[in-house]
Amino acid sequence: MTGLDHRLRVLRRYVRAEAPALRSTAQELDAHPDGSTLYPKVPLLDRLATLQIPRPYARDPLVIEGHEYFLTSAVERVVFHEEAAAHGDAALLLSAPGSLTAGMLVAALGDDTQQRAFFERVRARPTWTFLAMTEPQGGSDAGTLHTTLTPCDGGYLLNGSKRFIGNAHRSPLGVVTARTGPGPLGIRCALVDTTHPGCEAGPLATLGMRGALGTLDFQDVFVPEAQVLGRHLSPTRRGMWGWLHAFNPLRCVAAALGVGIARAAHAYAHQHLPSRHDLGRRRLDTLGARIRGVQSLTRFAATAVDADPANAHLPSAAKSAAADLAVEATSTALRMLGPGARLEHPLLDKWARDAFGIECMEGTSHVQSTSVFNALTRADTAPR
Repeated sequence: MTGLDHRLRVLRRYVRAEAPALRSTAQELDAHPDGSTLYPKVPLLDRLATLQIPRPYARDPLVIEGHEYFLTSAVERVVFHEEAAAHGDAALLLSAPGSLTAGMLVAALGDDTQQRAFFERVRARPTWTFLAMTEPQGGSDAGTLHTTLTPCDGGYLLNGSKRFIGNAHRSPLGVVTARTGPGPLGIRCALVDTTHPGCEAGPLATLGMRGALGTLDFQDVFVPEAQVLGRHLSPTRRGMWGWLHAFNPLRCVAAALGVGIARAAHAYAHQHLPSRHDLGRRRLDTLGARIRGVQSLTRFAATAVDADPANAHLPSAAKSAAADLAVEATSTALRMLGPGARLEHPLLDKWARDAFGIECMEGTSHVQSTSVFNALTRADTAPR
């Protein structure tokens, strides 16, 4: 499925109409290297904060023309985020309150009590949440995880540092990955309240995606046993199994953001390039065809994930292709508008800086290539 049915087209029209309000605010946010002091009141973001909550805990779906949207399917998320990035701003979307990243792990690994407490808190008022995996020493490689959960009376003590964490400096609540022992079965996920003593959060100054990222440091932070996710699951389903069910839909969202940035740059270049520039128009036509191809791949990947959340290679392929596409589209647009384009077109300059952030979301391209290679290898060696 690469086309959109009527229901998804209705959602796309809604986002397309609401998203332009993001742009002026996004440029104001971009003027601050860490973006920590600003967060806009934009209706689309306020509405997004109450969505992406599993239906058993959701109370207020988005209703448009009689259709209900919870934004819990990968396809709905892809349509929403691509259109909001294409007509609004990707960085501002990533800075929005809500349960997108942490919520997926809570939904995959949390028991009913944990899910109810988490999602009801998010639903009650606009609440930022985070998913803390990446570390200064080893990035997001689970094999080099240094953050620890050490058993103590009634729970665990959390120690370690996390970097490049979405909304870490804004969020009172999130999920932290840490190690309770050696090997892959020793990796656990825990719900952490950053208002507790021993937690230190701060903004991270970046060139692109300003305002979206932060840092977290934990020193002897007490985590009750009841806050450790996956206690009701077998050891093999507490770690990587849950991550796969969370990251595959997230990779589709990252791909959609990349496609949205590419579409925005493509449309901007079309608008500002002189009509007599025939060579430039032909280049834009070629770029437009590539955008449509990656868009189709992203929608197909989202459909595959909705059918089977463990389907990893298509989201990986889409995310890798979209990361390259976002950089290619913004760089092409800048070159076509001349040597002074970054100064003369600050919005396009912002998108060009933001585009490089797609590469770092939910695993870099070499991680995605490994996922695709493993899937193709398994398919090639499967019995026929």
